[in-house]
This record gives sequence, C-alpha cells and structure tokens, in this order.
Amino acid sequence: MTIDTELIFRAHPFARKILERLIQAGFEAVMVGGVVRDAVRAQLEPDYEFTPEEVDIATSAYPDEIKELFRDCKIFEVGEAFGVVVVVAPDGRSYEVATFRTESDYDGRWPARVELVRTLDEDLQRRDLTVNGLAATLEGRIIDRVGGIADLQAKLIRTVGDPDKRFSEDYLRILRAIRLACVLDGAITPEVSEAMRRHRDGLKKISAERIRDELLKIVKTPRATKGVQLLDEHGILELILPELVACKGVPQPEKYHPEGDVYTHTLLALQCADAILRDPLVKFALLVHDVGKPIALQKNNYEHAGGHEFIGEQMAERICRRLRFSTDEIKLIKFLVREHLRIGRFSEMSPGKRATLLKTHENPEAPFEHPAERFPFFMKLVALMICDCEASAHKSSGWLPVVQALPPLLLRVRELAERERARKFLDGHDLIKMGLAPGPRIREILDAVYEQIFSGKITTREDALALAQHLLQGFVDPKGKSASA
Repeated sequence: MTIDTELIFRAHPFARKILERLIQAGFEAVMVGGVVRDAVRAQLEPDYEFTPEEVDIATSAYPDEIKELFRDCKIFEVGEAFGVVVVVAPDGRSYEVATFRTESDYDGRWPARVELVRTLDEDLQRRDLTVNGLAATLEGRIIDRVGGIADLQAKLIRTVGDPDKRFSEDYLRILRAIRLACVLDGAITPEVSEAMRRHRDGLKKISAERIRDELLKIVKTPRATKGVQLLDEHGILELILPELVACKGVPQPEKYHPEGDVYTHTLLALQCADAILRDPLVKFALLVHDVGKPIALQKNNYEHAGGHEFIGEQMAERICRRLRFSTDEIKLIKFLVREHLRIGRFSEMSPGKRATLLKTHENPEAPFEHPAERFPFFMKLVALMICDCEASAHKSSGWLPVVQALPPLLLRVRELAERERARKFLDGHDLIKMGLAPGPRIREILDAVYEQIFSGKITTREDALALAQHLLQGFVDPKGKSASA
C-alpha cells in the first residue's frame, strides 16, 4: 500500500526536508505513529478527513549523528537517552526525530533499558498497538510488519505481540487502547480486553498527569461516550472517576428525567456533546456536572437534589486537583458545574444579572464579532447547557429561550463597552472645560464624536478632543454668544 505523502508535506514541508537530509546522508528514515495510521485510514475510508497535525520521524541515525546533520537548526535534546531529538523548523514547529530502538526491563511505566539499533523491524516490534506500528517512506510506501493495515481495515484494536507483556510494560497503554477504539470506532479484541482487565490495577502506578492527558484525549474524540462505557466495562472508571460511578442507580424525578438515573443522564448528555463539541474540558465538565446529586439527595432526605450544583462544584475541584488539572482549567470546570442550573433561568434574569453572567472571565482583548473568544466561559456554559437539556425531558424548551435572549444582550453589552471606551476619550467635563455651558448641546456633541469613535475613524483622545473643538467653533448658544467665548 502507498499513501499520498503530498497531503502530509503540504502541511509539514520541513518534515520532507528532515527525511531527505537523513536519507541523503545514508541513513534509513521513515514516518511513524499517528500520521501514518491516519494516512492509511484515509486510503481505506474515503469519507475520513485526514488532517496531519504532527509528523514523527524514526531513523537509523544515532542522536549525535542527527545533531550533526541538523547543526544549522535549533535542537532540543528532550530524550537523548531514549534516542529522541527534537528538530525545530524555521517556522517554529517542532519535529521529533527518534533513533530506532528496543526497550526492556519495564517497571510498568518506563523501560529501564533502552538499546539504540539500526534496523526498523526491531523498532516496530516494540510498539504498543498494531495500528500504531506502521511506518511510511518518503515516497509513501507503507511498511507493515505487525498486521496494522488489516486491523485498521477491520477496525480492531490489538497489541503488537502478547497483550499481557505490552500492558505490563506500560499500563497507560490500557487507556490508549480505549482511546484508539474511540478514534477508529473500533472493537477491542477479546484477548486484549481480558488482558486490560487483568492489568487495570497497574494504572494506580501511573502518574495523575499521564492519566489526565489520556482521559482528555478520550473525551475529545467524537465517541467519548463509548470511551466512558469501555472504561466502565473494564473496571477502570471506578479507579479514575469513582464519583461518576457513584451516580449509578441514583434516582431522578421522572417528570424531568425520563431517561433514568444520574449516570444514564450523564452519558446521554455526553452523547449529545459528541455530536456538537470537541472541547475536552467542556465534555469533562459534563461528566462531572451532576456528581453532587447523590450527596445532595442524602442531605435533603432523598426528597430532591437541591444544591447539588454547589456540592458538585466542590467535588469537581477535588477531582481536578487529584488529576492535576491546571489552575485555569479548574476555574473553568468549577464555573461550568456551579452555573449549569442557573443558566436555565437566563431569560428570566434581570438585564444586569444576565450581563454579569455573560461577562464572567470576559476577554476584553477579543473582538465582539467572536463571542466564543470574548466570552469563553459563558459560551462554553451555553454549549454544556444544550447537551444537559437534550439529555432530559426539557430538550429545546430548556435551551432555546437562552439562545434567543443572547443576541440582543450581546448587542447591548457591546454598545455599553463602546460607550465606556468612548468616555475615556471624551466626556462632558472636557466640553465644559472648552467653554460649553451645561445643557443638551453637550449630549449632541458627545454623540457626534462617539459616532466617529464607534466607526473606528477616531482612535485616540487627541483626535476626539480635536473633533469636539471643531464642532464647538461653529456653535452659537441661544443668547448669541459663541460656545467658546
């Protein structure tokens, strides 16, 4: 099989240069990893949209030889012990160039022993999954020593070699297998699935940061719901998100939630998000938006779950800290969990409260024409609310009034912001200092100047004052005196 490498090199021209330079120097060099897998997938699935985001290169050249060949480039030695050198292109993009290697003496996380080798076959045999064990030459010829093409065709998730050995080498591969099942909409083979169950407790040895990164990659896929179900089926969800598992069997009023218990509702909301969202943080917030319900029910004598959003906010923060989310990520997720009920009453709020909620963590540098950038927290909240409503009896009756109330509010907030900016350039006190008596003429001149500011023709205070002075010079008040007299 061959792939169209021009699709890759148009997006990554420097990757071609790296391969060409290595090959011209007498070394073997190929593309490996996700870019090859996805390029092959594009050949097998005509409807699949292939966008090469990263290009990883493997070579028979040793790190010192790579550095010598690319001495005219900026280089980072991020993993020289593993044979990995990062070469930086003139446009600033980075490319991993890794020496072929074999690995041994794993501790369930990392290999204690790495041996750099000159042959590609040895390198491919150490890889985790067959669909990740493909390589491609500069011309696009696919090298498949592990049956990766056949498994891609059949959409099967299979390890390279013995699954018990592969997972015991690095337990994170268990989550990677689930992620690839979501990416490809594939099935995990029975022997691999059984090995995943046997080794699931090994994930306790993996750092929270690596677990978080893999979990967010699962959630980011268009089949996050499938990912959560696979995590649950393999006994992994209870290790990573026991708070979500605790939502199983937690009842909800049938009038509002005919879909069933809290866990079922959460997965239905995530299923909706799979269709319209790719933001992993919003989708993660959906996963935890109702985790406060079991405790809220208990506190309310199992009569209702009032206050679950505030309990959930505290729980979400603990979950995020446990998984080592960043401060900014925690701030967003807490906001989404805390406000996911209040946004439903948006159309009933006073204009002031609406504006306050809209402007939460506003980015004043972003243009109003792009509300998702200007009001990122609020717009993400709206997206979450839509999924939450669609997974309940409310459907569009829950989110449509909010969406309908948004355009006039955005317009009003924009007008207020523009007037505030205009006031910094010129206000009534400036006109009085110029000699204009208090009265309706102040508003007329301010409006005339503000109009020029709003249109972008005036961008400085000096220009605003100059236009005001020009307008004043031709004005005579009712008593026949010049305004500037």
